[in-house]
Amino acid sequence: MSAETADTAEPTGLTTNSADAASRRREQRGWYFYDFACSVYSTSVLTVFLGPYLTSVAKAAADADGFVHPLGIPVRAGSLFAYAVSVSVVVAVIVMPVVGAAADRTGRKKPLLAVAAYVGATATTGMFFLDGHRYLLGAFLLIVANASISVSMVLYNAYLPQIAGPDERDSVSSRGWAFGYASGALVLILNLVLYTGHDSFGLSESDAVRICLASAGVWWGAFTVVPLRRLRDRRVTPGGEGAVGSGWRQLMATLRDMRRHPLTLSFLLAYLVYNDGVQTVISQASVYGSEELGLDQTTLITAVLLVQVLAVAGALGMGRLARVYGAKRTILGSLVVWTLILVAGYFLPADAPVFFYLLASAIGLVLGGSQALSRSLFSHLVPHGKEAEYFSAYEMSDRGLSWLGPLVFGIAYQLTGSYRDAIISLVIFFVVGSVLLARVPIRQAVAAAGNPVPERI
Repeated sequence: MSAETADTAEPTGLTTNSADAASRRREQRGWYFYDFACSVYSTSVLTVFLGPYLTSVAKAAADADGFVHPLGIPVRAGSLFAYAVSVSVVVAVIVMPVVGAAADRTGRKKPLLAVAAYVGATATTGMFFLDGHRYLLGAFLLIVANASISVSMVLYNAYLPQIAGPDERDSVSSRGWAFGYASGALVLILNLVLYTGHDSFGLSESDAVRICLASAGVWWGAFTVVPLRRLRDRRVTPGGEGAVGSGWRQLMATLRDMRRHPLTLSFLLAYLVYNDGVQTVISQASVYGSEELGLDQTTLITAVLLVQVLAVAGALGMGRLARVYGAKRTILGSLVVWTLILVAGYFLPADAPVFFYLLASAIGLVLGGSQALSRSLFSHLVPHGKEAEYFSAYEMSDRGLSWLGPLVFGIAYQLTGSYRDAIISLVIFFVVGSVLLARVPIRQAVAAAGNPVPERI
């Protein structure tokens, strides 16, 4: 099992005197900035630019039947992006549990966070060279960057129980998401200026897109400096084996340990299902808008910008709702909204940007809150001293096991040639996820993990 923290007098990892409280607030502010740094990748790269652009590059390289042949495998050009996202998730699944176990065993989350962040930022910056028929380069860089952000989020999320007490985690987690959406909105405004005015800057449309992609990597790397300066590693008791050499053995021990907390596993299963739907909607929305609805890139950028602005308010607003109704009920309400969004998206008329903007507004209002509250809710279900180890399993649900949605989306399009059929297939993830979450007794799960039960959860 993972090592316990050395400060056994504070089971939550927090202290209460004024100096330590000020230090914790400083860490919290630094922690917010990793969301500020990496969310630009999720927004500008994964949600807005890379899907349509990589699809266009693949189509330019396709044969007369519309297929490309990576490694000799026939793939419809329109499915390449979704398949690449799925492959990146499989890579993340392999790496994340080992990194989480290493972080808990050594107590050195921060150096591991730095490596993951800068590998991802470098791969994203390298997307500047994605042009012509280089669809394989684009798919490779996507796989590296997407796997890297997943690994970094294991380590980032594992700080939450250490820097925030049980009663403040909903608000701290929501502020982190709000910081991320604020940065996404700011960079999207800059992207919009560059993309719409690319002629006046002496750039082609392709050049503008590649600069927008690369700038997300530069932003990610630059602002990662802030959390690396402010977050601190906690001491752990000496471990028996080296973290790297025992990584897979640690993973098996983690899985065995999690069987002792079946309610935590039940929450993870529910989260795996409904979040698979959320992640697929986020990653495939621009492809759906451009290929099925015939919307131009400017419309897609402004729609995602609208999502970012409203997601800040949505994350903070749902955080307040959780204080009144509890996180579980608030999340369940958001999943009903997600289901209605997909049904509306299926019937959305082509070449109708106003309706697309309305749908984007609805997504923005539930996106940040459903993710932030899920993260804070899970933090109550993690046994003390196993934060990175358990959050690696959580991240596998958040990003690492979110391969099924993109795969289903890609296969549905490959078989039918219709993105509408692909988008409506995602409803099942929200329906099943809601049923599974409703069956989890959250207060009992918190107590079973050995944590104090908040007044409202």
